Amino acid sequence: MVERMPDPAHPHPRHPLVVPPVRVDRSGQAGPTPRNVRGQGWRTSTRGLFVPSSVDASDPDQRVCEAAACLPAYGGVTGWAGLRWGGARWFDGTEPGRSFRPVVLAVMHGEIRHQPGLLVTSERLPPRDLMVLDGMNVTTHVRSVCYEIRYASSDRQAVVILDMAMMDDLVSLDEVAAYVATLNGWIGVGKCRIALVLASENSWSAMETRFRLIWVIDLEWPAPLCNQPVFDLQGRHIGTPDLIDVEAGLVGEYEGDLHLQGSRRGKDLQKEAAYRRLGREYVAMVAADQRSPETTIIPRLLEARGRARFEAESVRQWTVVPPAWWTLTTTVAARRALSERQRDRLLRYRAG
Repeated sequence: MVERMPDPAHPHPRHPLVVPPVRVDRSGQAGPTPRNVRGQGWRTSTRGLFVPSSVDASDPDQRVCEAAACLPAYGGVTGWAGLRWGGARWFDGTEPGRSFRPVVLAVMHGEIRHQPGLLVTSERLPPRDLMVLDGMNVTTHVRSVCYEIRYASSDRQAVVILDMAMMDDLVSLDEVAAYVATLNGWIGVGKCRIALVLASENSWSAMETRFRLIWVIDLEWPAPLCNQPVFDLQGRHIGTPDLIDVEAGLVGEYEGDLHLQGSRRGKDLQKEAAYRRLGREYVAMVAADQRSPETTIIPRLLEARGRARFEAESVRQWTVVPPAWWTLTTTVAARRALSERQRDRLLRYRAG
């Protein structure tokens, strides 16, 4: 007799490809039978739980769902995984070498044990730090992002984490600042305070943030504006550079792999020419510059700023003051106020 393989229900419409793990069911109705799990059609997700073997074990949302099945009644998914489940695209649960990071579960002391793919934290967990999101128990976004920041590998990485959570509007600077004020004495809270000083609500990628931190930390320059629209004096939109030092008239762009492709590269060159026609200096950073910034991007930045005009506002041929018809999207609050249609139209160029 061929045993029927149950099809586990999806946890939430916003995660249609995720398959929740199930326990063995001798009847085969709510889960695989003991015979099923001895075959190749099912794999173990976590202790005592199974998913069909066809389910992608490397998908970050799937990994989060499988780990969350181990949660006790009181607890929640936190850190990168909680942010990912909330829609933060940058948090994919991998290290730079593409190895998987564990999914972190916040629980009361001793309720569950560590196992492969999971990390259990038993730090103080008041009810206000928990919520149900798309059918899953998670910690609030400010709790999740502060956990990530507190255990970040460096101060710069802490800033990247906060910037990328704000890119998808999960938290704002004010919300994180209010939460950090309650964390006196917690491990890593100093990184949170540093991140709050250096973060931007309008960074569109991690590399833009790292580029900005070279300006601010290594060169000790004033913080540039991030993705600030620039207009000519007739109100026409000229461009939205990754970084702009308004006082110097210096524009900085991070050029990733997409920028090297034919049509995109042509557009970048046209944009650079438009900036220069209006009297602004331009400098680009590429991924290879990270390996030795002191011999690559830092000298280029110094040379570019040395050439910058530092024009008085009264004689500039450009402005960062938008015309009345322009819809602002430079803050978390402004983006949260957009309709879905506006978000689709105005934020479509933002990187994930």
